[in-house]
Amino acid sequence: MSETKAKDLIAVEKVYQARMRLKNIATHTPLMHNLNLSEQFECKILLKREDLQVVRSYKIRGAYNKMASLSKEELANGVVGASAGNHAQGLALACFKLKTHGKIYMPSTTPRQKIKKVRSFGKEYVEVVLTGDTFDDSFHEAMKDATKNSKIFIHPFNDEKIIEGQATVGLEILEDCSEPIDYVFVAVGGGGLTSGLGSYFKQISPNTKIIGAEPAGAPAMYESLKKGEVVALEKIDSFVDGAAVKRVGDLTFGIVQRVLDDMLLVDEGKVCSTILSLYNEEAIVVEPAGALSISALDQYREQIKGKTVVCVIGGGNNDITRTEEIKERSLLYEGFKHYFVIRFPQRAGALRDFLNNVLGPDDDITHFTYTKKNSREAGPALVGVELKRKADYQKLLDRMEEYEIKYQTLNDNPMLFDMLV
Repeated sequence: MSETKAKDLIAVEKVYQARMRLKNIATHTPLMHNLNLSEQFECKILLKREDLQVVRSYKIRGAYNKMASLSKEELANGVVGASAGNHAQGLALACFKLKTHGKIYMPSTTPRQKIKKVRSFGKEYVEVVLTGDTFDDSFHEAMKDATKNSKIFIHPFNDEKIIEGQATVGLEILEDCSEPIDYVFVAVGGGGLTSGLGSYFKQISPNTKIIGAEPAGAPAMYESLKKGEVVALEKIDSFVDGAAVKRVGDLTFGIVQRVLDDMLLVDEGKVCSTILSLYNEEAIVVEPAGALSISALDQYREQIKGKTVVCVIGGGNNDITRTEEIKERSLLYEGFKHYFVIRFPQRAGALRDFLNNVLGPDDDITHFTYTKKNSREAGPALVGVELKRKADYQKLLDRMEEYEIKYQTLNDNPMLFDMLV
């Protein structure tokens, strides 16, 4: 990354001013030593628990800091925002606290739990408008509204006051840690948190390495850093909704270039495995974006041995209705679930032969779709198989070859997989 220059970063005094504005508004969240992760990675891992924030994410910090910096006239005219969820909740609470009307545009794909929370935090001061499939769709509609009605747009990341508010996460980490911090892992979406936290660390704890983690299906910052300029992605996977943007901010990009020591891409399936592990082993509920920092640790396993490492858990606004999808993505990523199109001979006993001869004793059919067509000798079936051990997959393929089963795998064919599963 580029060499850090203090004059290009968010000023430390601005971070302290933001902290004063946020007093009695945002929670000073705990920095907690996690024994299981520390043992697993042979280092000291501390979790910055922004999932315990008043709106269950760090976003209240930036949203309130920005709004509290507006004039009475600007607040009286109302504000407009756009968000995939967490910024909307922070903005909604800020609107309620400052008695200001806010119109918040959100993607139609936003989990219902987040939409409900936005309305709950904002009460009569907030109007929610659902539009488009991604944050960028909502952003464009919100900008039209703000321009047409001469209202202040509260950007989720590309604004100095937003970044100053998010920087208080870094301030608290350094206040609460009694020893030098070697690494900080932080999720990257539009870049607001990384810009703020990174600015503060590079001036107060310059030896700390800041490692960004971005969803592999939405690598907007990764691609921008690689090219040296802001890149707009044509298509993204919006599953990690809190960190999935097509375009990062011009302001945040410039700061991230200077503060980030490395940028890692994390498979969405890995994120799902982390979510389940944190819930089952730690009783911690995180959303996909909140799990990104921990999900990236595997890629730095050797570098962090014996070190002091902070992972920022950015949010815990997970919708329980997404649990089945999270489990499915995790199983696919870990290699325990596989989908096939299998052409069964259209004769009695064909399926029974498959179950008796091909399917292993611990293999479980979790999906089966088949329609018999009398005019054909063989008919395709969509079959999902869950394995007990990863090694059983090759054994299953070997038996299908042995019994001359005609099949096609779907896990490694994204187009067919998305169409059929």
